[in-house]
Amino acid sequence: MTLLHDQSGPKRGPAGQRQSGLPRLKYARDWQSLLYMLALPALVVWQWIYGFSVLLYPILLFLTLGIGVIHHNHTHLRMWHGKRANRCTDLLITLLQGHPSCVFFPTHVANHHRHKHSERDIARTYRFAAGDTNTLPGYVLHPFQAIGVLYPAIYHWLGRLRRHQPGVWRYCLRQYAFWFLLWATLLTINPGKAILLVIIPQLHGLHWLLATNYLQHAHADGSVQGRKTQLPLAYARNFEGWVNPLLFNIGLHTAHHEHSRAHWSLLTRLHKNQYRSQVHPALLERGLISYMIRTFVKGTLNPRFRSQSLMCPRTNHLPPPTS
Repeated sequence: MTLLHDQSGPKRGPAGQRQSGLPRLKYARDWQSLLYMLALPALVVWQWIYGFSVLLYPILLFLTLGIGVIHHNHTHLRMWHGKRANRCTDLLITLLQGHPSCVFFPTHVANHHRHKHSERDIARTYRFAAGDTNTLPGYVLHPFQAIGVLYPAIYHWLGRLRRHQPGVWRYCLRQYAFWFLLWATLLTINPGKAILLVIIPQLHGLHWLLATNYLQHAHADGSVQGRKTQLPLAYARNFEGWVNPLLFNIGLHTAHHEHSRAHWSLLTRLHKNQYRSQVHPALLERGLISYMIRTFVKGTLNPRFRSQSLMCPRTNHLPPPTS
């Protein structure tokens, strides 16, 4: 498949460096990312000072979804030219997300993108007791099931870092320290406001971040056997519509998997020109909300609205990978 010639953004040369030394975005479209990262704490501070707002709180919850996608995108392709600006962004995402940003490397890049929802993906949707499902209970429970297998992987990854890359290990521990310090400080100042305005929204965002895997892959065929046939591509579900401009093209998942280092703003063209015609028709959805209503609400009441698995039945209950 055709690869992008430049997946990391404009190259930085001596002539392109600004005399002021200010950090520069690799892609101008990340002004949207910066806007979300500024808007979320602004809404928290406003409500902390002036009181809970029924109009602003839903916007705050939506922005926690955006932060999760920004976290994901920044892991795949660093946002800035320059290590210092990227490190500062790591710490800011940690504080906004309510969890260290470093964990995306062992759980997502080295696991999910490496194995593409196959039998070796430790958080594959068909790993757990219910098997290959696509239901409302499955969607709600998947993040809690995933935590049980992802955190041991994070623990072992941190152990390897401590032995082989102690500087990176200390940097990850610093992120944990920043996160715990934020929660401890806010809970000390005002426990009620801290829980309502910070901790609950962050947990909401983390649930969405993990549950997105279920939206994108439940009833898709990520098995090695399924991928022996090159076309159609059937390992990921794609969502079109408003979710993409609002949440950084999170719905264009096949193009992202095939070009994990491509900036999110390039996925629209990749999806339209290269991958849409190659994706299994059952995995092309016009919109995220309509899909969730049809599958999780109508499908709970009427079997005809439920999705059909694309996987071979024998793949559903494979044992966990041995390595």
